[in-house]
Amino acid sequence: MLIRNSLSVFFFAFCIILSCNHLNAKNLTIESIYSSPSLSGSSVRGLKISPDGSRVTYLKGKDSDYERLDLWEFDIKEGVSRLLFDSDDLHSGKEDLSDEEKARRERMRLSGSGIVSYEWSKDGKALLFPLAGDVYYYKIGDKKARKLVNTPLFETDIRFSPKANSISFIREQNLFIKNIKTGKEVQLTHDGKGTIKNGMAEFVAQEEMGRMTGYWWSHDESKIAFTRIDESPVEMVTRAEIYADDIKLVKQRYPFAGKANVKIELGVISLNNLRVKWVDLGEVKDNYLPRVKWTKDNSLLSYQSQSRDQKSLELKTFNWKSQKISTLVTKKSDTWINLNKDLRYLENGNFVWASEKDGFNHLYLYRNNGQLISQITSGDWVVGSIKYIDEKLGVIYFTGRKNTPLESHLYSVSIKTKKIDKISHRDGMHSIRFSKDGQSYVDYFSSVTTPPQVSLHDSKGRRIAWLSENRIDQDHPLADYKKDLIEPEFGSFVTSDKNRFYYRLYKPANFNPAKKYPTMVYLYGGPHAQMVTNRWGNYFLQYMAQQGYVVFTMDNRGSNYRGKKFEDTLYRAMGSIEIDDQISGVKFLHSFSWVDKDKIGVHGHSYGGYLTLMAMFNAGDYFKAGVAGAPVTDWSLYDTHYTERYMGTPELNKKAYEDSSVFPYATKLKGDLLIYHGMADDNVLFKNSTKLYKILQDNNIPFSSMDYPGKKHSLRGKKTQMHRANLVKNFFDLHFH
Repeated sequence: MLIRNSLSVFFFAFCIILSCNHLNAKNLTIESIYSSPSLSGSSVRGLKISPDGSRVTYLKGKDSDYERLDLWEFDIKEGVSRLLFDSDDLHSGKEDLSDEEKARRERMRLSGSGIVSYEWSKDGKALLFPLAGDVYYYKIGDKKARKLVNTPLFETDIRFSPKANSISFIREQNLFIKNIKTGKEVQLTHDGKGTIKNGMAEFVAQEEMGRMTGYWWSHDESKIAFTRIDESPVEMVTRAEIYADDIKLVKQRYPFAGKANVKIELGVISLNNLRVKWVDLGEVKDNYLPRVKWTKDNSLLSYQSQSRDQKSLELKTFNWKSQKISTLVTKKSDTWINLNKDLRYLENGNFVWASEKDGFNHLYLYRNNGQLISQITSGDWVVGSIKYIDEKLGVIYFTGRKNTPLESHLYSVSIKTKKIDKISHRDGMHSIRFSKDGQSYVDYFSSVTTPPQVSLHDSKGRRIAWLSENRIDQDHPLADYKKDLIEPEFGSFVTSDKNRFYYRLYKPANFNPAKKYPTMVYLYGGPHAQMVTNRWGNYFLQYMAQQGYVVFTMDNRGSNYRGKKFEDTLYRAMGSIEIDDQISGVKFLHSFSWVDKDKIGVHGHSYGGYLTLMAMFNAGDYFKAGVAGAPVTDWSLYDTHYTERYMGTPELNKKAYEDSSVFPYATKLKGDLLIYHGMADDNVLFKNSTKLYKILQDNNIPFSSMDYPGKKHSLRGKKTQMHRANLVKNFFDLHFH
């Protein structure tokens, strides 16, 4: 998965919570943007309501270092927030993460250090969290947390069992459980080593399918379903990770488009006798296993099987007792099937599942045998995700884009009448987490005029309490900068072929319509992403506007939350449709007299870096300078699940791959180009850029480059981000001023 724009992922767009010193200066500087405390004020993540509904827990960065996270709680009855665990009290010094954990956090877009994740027991009596490779357990009411596991080895994917009698985790590629009360540890698998991994998600499952685990407890704690993967068929790549003072040769199994994936097996182990029953996944060994989930019946496991070409997806069940396999639902598409996590089993055996069968993502109700009962939501808008199902009232709470594709709101829908009510009221982006009983929810809200606020609401939307009101008062870190912030304008335009595109536009500071200004087009443009939203926080774009630039972003065809037809135009045509649409955006900019047509630049990272190259090579009449970050340059260099979804395989679709590569067009470069890349990138391999460097050099074509030693795809680190931001700004200044 290329880096995308969402609240749950770390994204180059600088839409993460950035920071600055509380200075008296009126204008932002790159240096101030990346210092502590956070410019956005009190920022939290990992919000969860305790199962008993008495408190809300969350992770919060230190004032002295916003990347060092502690665990906090808000007592709902008392209306008071307090520090629950200071990560420095539990572990001080550098955290030496295992390579597996580093990779896992990269896939999960987990940044920072300290307590980066945690879990409530379902009974609400205890908390579990990893820290520095060990496992900490806290029973509510105790004075301190205790280590449940304290070994020189590294444990990952640590979880409570459903009844909180045990914990489970992965150690050295095997699955373990440990009884919390007795301390007895049991190793459930034993052959994990080398290319064999038990209970672990393979690279493409983590990076592209959003499946971060390889094991699943049954509700009664009697069984665990788990995957056994064999990575031996996957091509071994020896790549150099270049650091400032060292070069490491890393052997990585990378599933290039058209090449072999892992072999995967699905087993169910009984914890009574440790006997394993293996699920027959069928004769086709090249299918994917994107989802596994227990039904309400502890003997019935469901799983989803996706064809290699991703045009077919089957929901199946495995009966533990009879070992019978049944196919409940089959989805098919002429292009591809998008995965979702909205399969919810009801107490009566029926289930709710999301589908794009009518062109937009909506909710459907099925009987337990897979027979469709009814479509619950409908219309030319998309459901985001299910947040809670109140089975007694027959109501589903979900987020969606019913009112506008630029905002995410909370809605409820009656399963019986299909009547939809809008629950959230303020214009902007609402990220929702419900309590276990559905009586309350936490709302993480922001808009272009309101920095992130966190509040507790009842199920009708009435606010119960602020968890972080985050008002911009005189003590807020943003106070000295507020009056100089430029509010972006939102709008849309329609092309001659009747496509409507939404855009966001920052006008330069001290805007004078009689003057002409340079423009930076900031883009991503790839699937499963949306750049133009009514949310807070892109300080780099704000900074560029304050430096005298028009800053323009539009979501081209292929981007998210506009329906499947809007996405499908990318099919077998990556790198062309997007540029056609971005050219339409530039032509729209030409309609403004204050835009200097000869000084329009383009900048993006990851997929945005790829499109920056395509724009510079194929649309040089419109884009005069470009900065491409960590770009894909040839889709045959990227992974199977992502690339083949849109492009098929190189063997069967050779021309599509040739047309989508940047290499055939590189010699058409007219303007000024800068490329930067992390020299330890294990996602978009550094090879993507070095191959392009060679082509440009061999053709005596001048360009600039900046490569970051030891950095992976996200290019994390305050100093690195600071340098990169200055790099981009200075490059455009050099060529446009």
